Amino acid sequence: MAHKTGFQIVDTTFRDGEQSAGVVFSTDEKINMAIALDRAGVSWIEAGTPAMGTEEQETLRTLLALPLGATLIAWNRADLQDIRASLACGFSCIHISLPISDLHITHKLKKDREWVLRRLKGALQFLKSYGCTITVGAEDTSRADPEFFLKFADVAAENGAMRIRFADTVGCLDPFMTFSRLENLVGRSSLPIEFHGHNDFGLATANTLAAFHAGVSFASVTLSGIGERAGNASLEEVVASLEKFYGYHCGVDSAHLSSLADLVTKASGRPLFPYRPVVGSYHL
Repeated sequence: MAHKTGFQIVDTTFRDGEQSAGVVFSTDEKINMAIALDRAGVSWIEAGTPAMGTEEQETLRTLLALPLGATLIAWNRADLQDIRASLACGFSCIHISLPISDLHITHKLKKDREWVLRRLKGALQFLKSYGCTITVGAEDTSRADPEFFLKFADVAAENGAMRIRFADTVGCLDPFMTFSRLENLVGRSSLPIEFHGHNDFGLATANTLAAFHAGVSFASVTLSGIGERAGNASLEEVVASLEKFYGYHCGVDSAHLSSLADLVTKASGRPLFPYRPVVGSYHL
């Protein structure tokens, strides 16, 4: 099966994966995983959040100094202080994230939709003068008004962003809803869409495959699916499923999947469940 727009993997193990309760990776562990991800063919690595502090910033500078082919991305709120911290680390690829569901805008930010659009525009205009590659995240998209997502994408496109992330932040979609919503948005969005799935109902991988069928261009995943709450879509499951069911090679060499899972298992201190799909000991 050929994907008409191409489909690339964005690994977010170091950012969303490290939000898994009790998981903190050392600098050396991140170095080892970054090198392994790069060798496996992962093109994009969300490396972390510079605004977390000096220790995080030192680790990120170390990662940026590695001779990697993959592009390292810094995650930021739409806050100029956050962005300055990313620039000071030396990042040339910056991700800006804002909530777009009315639930989050009203109760989390205590703002309105127009404030969100102004905030996004201000952050992107600030970044444009630095010549960075910019990606934008729309938090809680699955509970947001699709028309506002498209408007948010328009503002992002007009101000230099290269893609937009559709985030199923609380994992409330199923594959049928994922396909329906994204098929509608892909043809109407002014930017290529990246799907970001959470695994609260065990559907993150299935939803990511549905997003692939709907025509999205990118998907963010984590090693062994680690992440906040029930985790994220698993890199291993997504890569193996694309190859097995659709004959699609996304650029990641499946021969590396077991060794990648082993690295994150040791670094996280979370033993790999033997029945784990693709990389579990009983599966092999």
